[in-house]
Amino acid sequence: MGNWIKPIVYGVGGILGTCAALLVTFQEKLVYVPVLPGTTKGYSITPASLHLNYEDVWLTSADGVRLHAWFLRRLPHCADPTILYFQENAGNIGDSLGFTRSMLENLKCNVFMLSYRGYGASDGYPSQAGIIRDSQAALEHLLQRTDIDRSKIVVFGRSLGGAVGVALAKNNPEKFSALILENTFTSVLDMAGVVLPPLKRFIGSNDPRILNFLVRSPWNTIDIIDQIKQPILFISGSRDELVPPAHMRMLYEKTKHNRRCMFEEFPKGTHMNTWYMAGERYWQVMQHFLEKELSSSESK
Repeated sequence: MGNWIKPIVYGVGGILGTCAALLVTFQEKLVYVPVLPGTTKGYSITPASLHLNYEDVWLTSADGVRLHAWFLRRLPHCADPTILYFQENAGNIGDSLGFTRSMLENLKCNVFMLSYRGYGASDGYPSQAGIIRDSQAALEHLLQRTDIDRSKIVVFGRSLGGAVGVALAKNNPEKFSALILENTFTSVLDMAGVVLPPLKRFIGSNDPRILNFLVRSPWNTIDIIDQIKQPILFISGSRDELVPPAHMRMLYEKTKHNRRCMFEEFPKGTHMNTWYMAGERYWQVMQHFLEKELSSSESK
């Protein structure tokens, strides 16, 4: 038996060692993908090319990084909600303009689209601490504007953007009205085992695991989401091919003490196209949530 055990042990150790080495070497490129293969860092589509009413906004993050954003305005000086939009990890905000244009039309809102550091026209290099600073700069900008209703700021985040939104909500419990999360992961620690299955027993958020220290951007949303005070709408695509839909359910389960949280599942929804595959019901769910929560915040 001994002759058989050694090769197996060495083989398993070799696989784990290789996975750990890949994680250390390439993790930032897996977590942050500002440029999709075959594209350039710039915007292939802009609000101008879609004939949208918009403003180029330039911000400076707390550590001095220059950031770019688009403020998509439905009507000047209106009382509509303003959605602070945080994108997924891959591509740039230009890739999301089809979605945000539909958001403008269906939700009758403004949309503020932030380019994280290292994405689009923003300077710098992405990191968890840096992107949290960037999100704070975006929120502070909106809170200083006089042409929006600052009592109706709503944060929307898809995938990585959901993790960004939760971190921002935890740090700013009284500064915006509601949070919408779509196809968001529990943590990058848990996603490591999805991308590299041999690491599942050694990296994860359920308990301290031996290789967790290797992950530089853990985005451990599952550990902080129960601290969020605002109402949360969870939008989950059942056919999400990148983030297991169970992650969204686990995040929701952690917020059951907050009776203003809602969970909506869309059977045909994929990671990026839940809104498209779900059709009108997607916007109806979101509109109902916003009308309910924004009206209740006005009455306080």
